[in-house]
Amino acid sequence: KNLLGEEDSGLDKFTKSYKTFGVNQLADGGIYCKEWAPGAEAVFLAGDFNGWNPFSHPYKKLEYGKWELLIPPEDGQSPVPHGSKLKVVIRAQNGALLYRISPWARYVVRDEDKVNYDWVHWNPPQSYIHKNPSPKRLKSLRIYESHVGIASPEGKVASYKNFTYNVLPRIKDLGYNCVQLMAIMEHAYYASFGYQVTSFFAASSRYGTPDDLKEMIDVAHSMGITVLLDVVHSHASKNSEDGLNQFDGTDSCFFHSGYRGTHQLWDSRLFDYANWEVLRFLLSNLRMWIEDYRFDGFRFDGVTSMLYHHHGIGTGFSGDYNEYFGLHVDEDALCYLMLANHMINTLHPECITIAEDVSGMPALCRPVAEGGGGFDYRLAMAIPDKWIQIIKELKDEDWNMGNIVHTLTNRRYEEKYIAYAESHDQALVGDKTLAFHLMDAEMYTNMSVLMPLTPVIDRGIQLHKMIRLITHALGGESYLNFMGNEFGHPEWLDFPRIGNNESYHYARRQFNLTEDDLLRYKFLNAFDRDMNKLEERFGWLASPQAYVSEKHEANKVIAFERAGLIFIFNFHPYQSYVDYRVVAFKYKILLDSDAGEYGGHQRLDHNTEYFSEEFPHNYRPNSIMIFIPKTFMWVKGVFLHAWVHCYTLTPANKLHL
Repeated sequence: KNLLGEEDSGLDKFTKSYKTFGVNQLADGGIYCKEWAPGAEAVFLAGDFNGWNPFSHPYKKLEYGKWELLIPPEDGQSPVPHGSKLKVVIRAQNGALLYRISPWARYVVRDEDKVNYDWVHWNPPQSYIHKNPSPKRLKSLRIYESHVGIASPEGKVASYKNFTYNVLPRIKDLGYNCVQLMAIMEHAYYASFGYQVTSFFAASSRYGTPDDLKEMIDVAHSMGITVLLDVVHSHASKNSEDGLNQFDGTDSCFFHSGYRGTHQLWDSRLFDYANWEVLRFLLSNLRMWIEDYRFDGFRFDGVTSMLYHHHGIGTGFSGDYNEYFGLHVDEDALCYLMLANHMINTLHPECITIAEDVSGMPALCRPVAEGGGGFDYRLAMAIPDKWIQIIKELKDEDWNMGNIVHTLTNRRYEEKYIAYAESHDQALVGDKTLAFHLMDAEMYTNMSVLMPLTPVIDRGIQLHKMIRLITHALGGESYLNFMGNEFGHPEWLDFPRIGNNESYHYARRQFNLTEDDLLRYKFLNAFDRDMNKLEERFGWLASPQAYVSEKHEANKVIAFERAGLIFIFNFHPYQSYVDYRVVAFKYKILLDSDAGEYGGHQRLDHNTEYFSEEFPHNYRPNSIMIFIPKTFMWVKGVFLHAWVHCYTLTPANKLHL
């Protein structure tokens, strides 16, 4: 940081390099080109504009492995027309000519009859102009994790336009205030889920143009929705023809050379974060996505892999500090993350950053000024693993209430966590979503309201709601859901590939299932919507951690207080409770998973007011006796009560959802 200059003026200039590197249009119509290729003997620009002559436009060699080229305007017009194809031609040290896509390319496309992507010069006469300001920084993040390409019931690659006009209104209606976009950075292999990036500055063209993406973000902002980019700076695709690998003919350009430069599990290249030009490239990449596209922040993928030389491979983390501090930590990568967060917080303090770290590195979400990593949030990655383990390995009567509460509340002091019951990881082929774990094959035959409600479907629907609500309310300071999982999307995700005959059948989201009144998916969809709306009203995610007043192993009851609400969960497989004492003052029911609109059995009167007595219980002075139903013949029920302190009683009509 100090090497960049005083008071971050150097950082500002350094991270604007996306405006000078690559191919950029000048005000007079000329073209300025700049590349970093330290291993090259010579560099040229070829393309449609010069008949693909590989030598007519040579770059001039500068210091530190940089090369530049200035092409003057022709009659006041750009010599490189918008939409024309280009390549950087590298003369390698062995004399070979290598045709490469610029690492800074803004738009790359693949023709249907080709394997590799082509670099297309993107300079339209009129670019999309954003009309709406970004939303103010949110106190409670309710994140809808999304993939543009699968956001349609149709078996095809969906578009930015489809997401703009068909999916964003749905996200808004469900009560989510933030969308996290996966697979936006261009990736040659669709089935990589966007995690094998080939062009870091290019928005994926398989969904549309850069202007289509800008419009999508602008429309989201008009709805008050914050937009985050799933950014991949932990590794890069090994592609060389249309990727970063061996850009200058060596294996050390942008990456570590030799064994250290390859991820053994991902079969991808690993950045050299100590290299000045790599820092320029990655920091400028972040800034470009913020300033050109108006993204409101980032979810950094693969942070665990970045933090350690072992990349987390074959390593467990118990919480012992020796696992986090030592020679096995990649200090260059850690410093990059700190610098990235410092840059974002300094230049765009309204932006949000999230770390995907499974290791639990201490202080990752504390300010850089404190010596922390600088992230705003980290993913609570233990929570979805715990739910899958419980459902797969334990009988209902063996569920451990203390273990569930511990997993949901076990987070580092004063670091914010994003809780989630499941993400895209659980939806991928080879794994199962919560709904599929719970209901499995019966989802194909018994999700119709015209069919009898079977024990498997009833149990699955009720547990699906309960798991999501307790995760939402107890598990963190923000909440995340992967698109479609809110209504128990059937089956799994599998992108077209040779192994499935290039089928799109599982690479889609069947939103239409929630619109069919004859299907039970509508119940889960409605519950998810009302759960989010209730959080929007009371703000429990932005409130201090919950006070857990009860985690009763024999009764299978969990009760806790947060944001002026009392949450009561009965996880007992066959026992309802009459006159069950819980901590409370005055309350009315706000959200009840047993309600008919959520596929429940309607055993509670929502119009009744309940008053407590001065009877100490679980270290609280007041308590109340209530009825806690099981959800059906031998499963579970949950209902959520709002309570108001006796000194500030609120009229009953103010407490209704």
